[in-house]
Amino acid sequence: MSMLKPRTPAGTMELLPLDQIAFQDMLDTIRRNYERFGFLPVETPVFELTDVLLTKSGGETERQVYFVQSTGSLKQGDAPELALRFDLTVPLARYVAEHEHLLSFPFRRYQMQRVYRGESAQRGRFREFYQCDIDIIGKDELSIRYDAEVVAVIASVFRELAVGPFTIQLNNRKLMRGFFERAGVLDGEQQMLVLREVDKLDKRGADYVRRTLTGEGFGLAVERVDEILAFVALRSNTHAEALAMLAGIGGGNAQLDAGIAELTEVLNLVKGFGVAEEHYALNFSIARGLDYYTGTVYETILSDHPQIGSVCSGGRYENLASHYTKSRLPGVGISIGATRLYYQLREAGLIGTAESTVTVLVTQMDAALMPTYLEIATQLRQAGINTELVLDSGKLGKQLKYASKAGIRFAVIVGENEVAKSTVMVKDLAKEEQFEVPRAELIKALRVEIEQAEALGELRRRGGAKAAQA
Repeated sequence: MSMLKPRTPAGTMELLPLDQIAFQDMLDTIRRNYERFGFLPVETPVFELTDVLLTKSGGETERQVYFVQSTGSLKQGDAPELALRFDLTVPLARYVAEHEHLLSFPFRRYQMQRVYRGESAQRGRFREFYQCDIDIIGKDELSIRYDAEVVAVIASVFRELAVGPFTIQLNNRKLMRGFFERAGVLDGEQQMLVLREVDKLDKRGADYVRRTLTGEGFGLAVERVDEILAFVALRSNTHAEALAMLAGIGGGNAQLDAGIAELTEVLNLVKGFGVAEEHYALNFSIARGLDYYTGTVYETILSDHPQIGSVCSGGRYENLASHYTKSRLPGVGISIGATRLYYQLREAGLIGTAESTVTVLVTQMDAALMPTYLEIATQLRQAGINTELVLDSGKLGKQLKYASKAGIRFAVIVGENEVAKSTVMVKDLAKEEQFEVPRAELIKALRVEIEQAEALGELRRRGGAKAAQA
């Protein structure tokens, strides 16, 4: 029988344990900040009914969907009834419509789950990846104040992720469509097409957008395109500058006036939420490619790593679940593509390999002393210290080598001499130092060592923090 070469499917990310811990730390940070702002967790099935999932999609999206087929249905030639979710928004729409009468509004949910897209697998792009979403859904109406709160959530997440300076770029779809109308682009469908092209400005450059808008399919006058490009090139650097930019646009139509008013209110509320000025700015080229956004839109950029692109995006929409319920359910939300973000941060050197979740290894010197080792390990775990116990016999040097490779900071060593003296030996594998303490003082001594290592940034807080407070 020939051996199969082990390999992961294209477009998936598989990590070694210490890297998985770093990824999980990132997810935990995002989750912690979502919960800090009062969002509640929701999980939906990994697959949805095909007709429900594809209600609002088509074209390229549908071509990227993974369909689920049972072997029985496959044999019968039946069409796939189920498909893997390609984002978390459509499942949310179905969820809210289905449970509408059981939910409290405004409904504040966060969701952190894998999604699946049959995209062309390439460096930094994945077919299976985590999305970390928040949405605030209203019943009939939703205050513009929530648009500002979302900015505060994004700022809180990325401050704690400690990935360097970042900017949350804001715009408003009403403002943009109103400006296009004033500039002579009157057809609503054409406005949407222009918005999509403008959204490519920072990625493709002004020349590309100019050629597209003046070329076949658009045919806009050069003077009109130049006016649009001059407008969408505007960026703010301070809060006062952002307000001045909005005040300087002027009016002209109801949609433009509404967009200016909304964005002005959002900016003032963002400041009220305590978001530092350096963390938000206006960018009139931000449009977001999805048509269901109707008001405020967001994209978050790491200032020192603009090549990464947007690391968090979203916006305001008027009716989340129009295909599933007659109720009007406006909302605002954002999404962090966590898998791609982690990959890019690691490539940029902003995230490294993590410390192990295990703090202490209780070694085995003598199989006859196993009851003692079991007791010590149990006492450490009850004190909140994450502990692994060696259950196989072997040389002490091999056990210590294992601990170092696994990222375990401390080893507890007990032999006949230590038993006779009622002491234990503690070895700090990072410092290559060891000390002897009375067994009754082991937990206290380890807490001191853990606290010191944490204070110096040498040890992760999971487990150690609990131990220090126990």
